[in-house]
Amino acid sequence: MAYQSLRLEYLQIPPVSRAYTTACVLTTAAVQLELITPFQLYFNPELIFKHFQIWRLITNFLFFGPVGFNFLFNMIFLYRYCRMLEEGSFRGRTADFVFMFLFGGFLMTLFGLFVSLVFLGQAFTIMLVYVWSRRNPYVRMNFFGLLNFQAPFLPWVLMGFSLLLGNSIIVDLLGIAVGHIYFFLEDIFPNQPGGIRILKTPSILRTIFDTPDEDPNYNPLPEERPGGFAWGWDKTDHD
Repeated sequence: MAYQSLRLEYLQIPPVSRAYTTACVLTTAAVQLELITPFQLYFNPELIFKHFQIWRLITNFLFFGPVGFNFLFNMIFLYRYCRMLEEGSFRGRTADFVFMFLFGGFLMTLFGLFVSLVFLGQAFTIMLVYVWSRRNPYVRMNFFGLLNFQAPFLPWVLMGFSLLLGNSIIVDLLGIAVGHIYFFLEDIFPNQPGGIRILKTPSILRTIFDTPDEDPNYNPLPEERPGGFAWGWDKTDHD
């Protein structure tokens, strides 16, 4: 019975969020079981372009380090904000969501050539958080009962928390930068006088991912607690 409930809950996760989160968990499990090593996954331009280890362009986004607090923290935020984006502003627009993934991944890979980062998954998570926070500017948030703020400050609060944990903030800054570029090109610039829509989802992605029929049993994830867990976030309050 429990298996069936878990299976149904898992299948209710929208497809892109389900695929990415599952890939991250399975990659970490494979490393923990010593089936593969991080050295086979990390971003290395020389190995990619000179030795044609193309898989590294993808796997460096799938590994968040060994199982521990940092891994769980990243998985919680990745799952919650990826899902809330897909069920919110990208609902019924799976192709556009996939295109955002590709655009963000491309920019991060490009910047990764110059900032010497070996894993970009955390930056990708921050990008998702940034886009969600800018599209939900009036959501009020609470961080561990200590800070109250509006959603657009969330990426910066996370960067400060990362700094307190002794982590490099370069990863967070990269995620914020790429998230802002996407948000500006998609949400701001096209609505300016003389602005045009630069980001256009390729028709092949629409053919593959967009379906005209919507599942009547679709059950979106509730957004009452954007962090998803009582230990980190309080209820939202829309102005």
